[in-house]
Amino acid sequence: MTILFLCLKIKKMELVEIIGFLGALLIGVVLGLIGGGGSILTVPIFVYVLSIDPVLATAYSLFVVGSAALVGTFRNAQKKMVDYRTGIVFAIPAFIAVYLTRRFVVPAIPDELFTFNNFEVTKDIGIMVFFAIIMLLAAFFMIKGRKNQEEETETEISYNYPMIIVEGVFVGFLTGIVGAGGGFLIIPALVLLAKLPMKKAVATSLMIIAIKSLIGFIGDVQNITLDWTFLLSFTALSVVGIFLGIYLSNFIDGKKLKKGFGWFVLLMGVYIVLKELFL
Repeated sequence: MTILFLCLKIKKMELVEIIGFLGALLIGVVLGLIGGGGSILTVPIFVYVLSIDPVLATAYSLFVVGSAALVGTFRNAQKKMVDYRTGIVFAIPAFIAVYLTRRFVVPAIPDELFTFNNFEVTKDIGIMVFFAIIMLLAAFFMIKGRKNQEEETETEISYNYPMIIVEGVFVGFLTGIVGAGGGFLIIPALVLLAKLPMKKAVATSLMIIAIKSLIGFIGDVQNITLDWTFLLSFTALSVVGIFLGIYLSNFIDGKKLKKGFGWFVLLMGVYIVLKELFL
C-alpha cells in the first residue's frame, strides 16, 4: 500500500508539473496574441498549480515577465515601433522603485499582518489578495477596452515630467509587490502623458516592463534562493509561447480575444479573493 501511495503521489506531482509548464506556454501565447495580459497569469500558476510560496512566486514572475517582454521589445524594435526616449524617461523612476521595493519593502513586510474576527491575515494572504485586486483592475480595462484605439496619427511627443515620475514610481512599486508587468497602467500613461500613438505605446511599454521587471528581480537575487533550472525552463516555454502567439495572431481577432481573456482574469481574481479570505 505504501509503494502504491508513493507511485500515485509521484504521478500526481508529474501531472501538476505538466499543467504548470503548459501554463508557461499559455502565458507566452497570450502575450504574443494580445501584446499583454499574460503576465497576470504567472503568479497564480506558480502559487496554485505549482505550490510555490507567494513571495518566491512574485520573484519568479518578475524574471519570466521581464524576459518575455524583452523578446517582445526586440521584435518591436525591428519594426521601429519603440520610442526609446519616452521609455527611458518612464523606466528610470519605475526601475528604481521596483528594485527598492523588492530589495527592502517586501522583506520588511511582517509574516503576520493583522487579525480580524479570529482570522489571521498573513503576509502570503495579503500579497495574494492585493494581487487579486490588481487582476480585477486589469480585467476591467481589458473588458472595457479603449476608445479610439484605431487612431494612430503621429503627434509631437511632449512630456509631463512630474506626472511621468509619479506614475513610474507607482507602477514600479506595484510591480515590486505583485510581480506583474502593469502594462494596463503604463500604456494609458504613455498615451496621455507623452502623447504616443497606441501602437507605439504598447511597444514602448514592453521595453519599460522588461527593464523594471529584470532590475526588480536583481533585488530578489540578494534575498532568496532560486531554482534556476526550473526558472529558465519555465521562461523558455513562455518565450516559445510568444512566437506561437505571434503566429496565431494572423488568424485570431486580438480585440475579441482580449475581451474574453479579460473575463477569464476577472473570474480568477474573484476566485483568489474567495480562496484566500473565505475558503
